[in-house]
This record gives sequence, C-alpha cells and structure tokens, in this order.
Amino acid sequence: MSVYAKVPSELPQFARETTPERPWPLRLLNVKIAEYISKMSRLWVEGEIITLVRRPNSKIQFFTLADLEEKSAINCKIFTHNLPDGIESGARVVVCAKPDYWTGSGALSLHVDDIRAVGIGDILARIEALKKRLAAEGLFDPQRKKPLPFLPHRIGLIVGRNTKALHDVQVNTRARWAAAEFEVREVLVQGPGAVEAMLPALAELDADPAVDVIVFARGGGSVEDLLPFSDERLLRAVAAATTPIVSAIGHETDNPLLDLVADFRASTPTDAAKNIVPDVTEEKMRLRDTLRRGRIATDALLTRAQTEIETLRSRPIMAEPELLISARAEDLANLQQWARTNFDRVLTSHEAALHTQLGRLRTLSPLSTLERGYCVIIQEKGTVVSSTDAVQAGDPITARLRDGYVDLEVIGTRKTYGVSHERH
Repeated sequence: MSVYAKVPSELPQFARETTPERPWPLRLLNVKIAEYISKMSRLWVEGEIITLVRRPNSKIQFFTLADLEEKSAINCKIFTHNLPDGIESGARVVVCAKPDYWTGSGALSLHVDDIRAVGIGDILARIEALKKRLAAEGLFDPQRKKPLPFLPHRIGLIVGRNTKALHDVQVNTRARWAAAEFEVREVLVQGPGAVEAMLPALAELDADPAVDVIVFARGGGSVEDLLPFSDERLLRAVAAATTPIVSAIGHETDNPLLDLVADFRASTPTDAAKNIVPDVTEEKMRLRDTLRRGRIATDALLTRAQTEIETLRSRPIMAEPELLISARAEDLANLQQWARTNFDRVLTSHEAALHTQLGRLRTLSPLSTLERGYCVIIQEKGTVVSSTDAVQAGDPITARLRDGYVDLEVIGTRKTYGVSHERH
C-alpha cells in the first residue's frame, strides 16, 4: 500500500478525530507514520558506529549509529560505494541521512547518503567542553580526592585482556612488595562497549571491602583509543566511588579526563606500581637510617644530660653540701647572740626604770612613815582619823603600826598649838 493511500471515507481523516467507536486500524497508523516521516528532509546526525561488519560483494552495508552516553541507537543502511574504507566499528561519525519507516514491522531506520569521520579537533573540543563542565561541578577539586593507603591489602586492577599494562603493574608492584595481592578485572578498554564493560568492573571492586585501592591501567594510544577514559559516565562513576582510584592511562603525554577525576594520576602503569605500594628495600633502608639517627639522638641526649649532671656536681654546694647548713648555722648563732644581747639590754633598761619607780613608790608609801614610828588611826567603819573632831571619848579605834594593829578606845581628845580640851 502506498504511503499516500487515501483513508476510507468511513474512517477518521486525522488522529484527533479517532474515538473508541471509530479507531484507526494498525496498518493505517503505520501508513500515517510513514507518510509523516517521508516528508522529513535529509539531516546530519552524529553518533558512534557499532555492529558494522562489511559484507563483500554486497551493494548495501548495514550498521547501527549509537549515542552511548544516552544509550540510544538507530539502524542505518548505506550503499557500499558511499561507505569510505576508513570507517569501522567504534568510529565517531556524522552522517547525512533520510529517515525511513518500514510499515510492515514498524521499524525506523536511516538511509545514509554520506558519512564522514569526526575529526580529532572535534573530539578534543568535546572533551574540553566536558572538562570545563565537570570542573565547574567540582569533580577535579583536590579537597575531594582520597589519600592512597600506605600499604593496601588488596589492589583492584581494571585492564584490557592480555595487555602489557597488566604485566607492568603486577611485576613492578611485586618487585617492590612481594606480598602484594591483586583483584583483576580484564575488560574491554577501547572502542564500542568499553565504558559499558568498565563500569560494572568498577562497581564490583568498589563494593569489595577487601580492595583498598583501584587502578585503571592501559598502554598509550591515539585520542580515539583513549576516548572511553574521557567518557562522562565513567568519570562520574569514578568520582562517586568510595575506594581511592588511580589513573594509569597511556604515557606521560596522554591526558584523558580520568587523570583529573581520579584520586591519584600515574604517568604510566609502571609509575602506578611505584606509588600504590612502598618499596620494601627502601623501607628497610629508611628503617635502618631512622634507627641510626635515633641512636645518635639518644646518645647525644644522654651525653648532654651526663655533662649537666657533672656540671651540677662540680659546684661547691654540691661538692660540700654541708656548707649550706654551716652557713645557716652561723647565721643562726649570730642571730641568737644578737637576740641575747638585745634582750639583756632591754631587761637592764626596764629593771633600772622599775627600781626608780619602786623607790618613788616607797618614798610615797605610808609604810615608810610607819617605819619611822608613826601610826595611822582608823575608825571602826574603816575611815582614817585625820582630825580630833572625827572621834569622841569612848569611840573604839584601831592604830595601824608598822608590823600590825592595836585596838584602842578614845578616852579624850585635845587640840594642839595651845588649844586644850577636857579629857574624858
């Protein structure tokens, strides 16, 4: 049936007019799709060729054009004379094609008229654009890079099948540390399907708790050969890994983007071996050198301490420690002598003052008067009689003498100085 076949009048002319009661037959839908696609003009499409197997003596060659990043693909056909000799599976190309829809199976394909390989400049430009985008996201920041273990228990190794890189890493690693153990994943590392092969290997090794470091190792090659190691899917998987990643891709001048995302970049697989494990010979030399320097430092410390002790012991106070006590004993004796002298002087001074005061007291004391034969007359109430008017005849009185008392009775009083009184 021609794609321009007329729709029977009893069927809807347009898709929007269909209803559950008036649907299109499937054959009509295919015709409509083919009719729409046939109106599309030729266009240029970019992708990667896969499944291309040239068939000798065939007028038409078939291949699949894929976008591996987005996991999409479409079947293509091209006349053999339009397919250049240099185009093979894995090549990145742009094609000029006309979309074609086969109504029988509902398959969409591209009829290719022209095909051209993408130049190195275009590939490098795409890598540079991806590099800038990932750098802006922080995937290259040194702060996010994980340190390599000093001595990994097991080394994960992702390499191609039967490659020299596998030999270089294992031989050089074991030459430095004979007990090194490997968990090897030999996968496709070049061409179509390389990224799809490396991603599961990386996930498996990253999930293994026994693996302490993972190494991507590959020999040198062209930009196209190393293109999988600049694939965004692989780069993001490496950035998300919890195990430290070492990139050992190509030679010194090869710089896939994996070098920037990985936690450590080795210039070659051999260089990776030198950095993932220590050299047992060098470590032994360092250990011996450390022990030697430790002994020298300890000897110097002991010598310095011995010198300080001898210097302290040579001081007079340490040679004759009793001098310190003798000097203090002498000071104590002087202080005692000074105390005695000053104490005696103070006592003497106070004793003289006391005798002076005592003499004055004795001079003023009534006892001194009594010593000379005088007495003190005291009334019964204890008051001193100082006048004859204070007593009368018959009053009892007491005379205080030098050595005691005499009880008396007044028999009379008389005034002195020519004044006479009657005696009772």
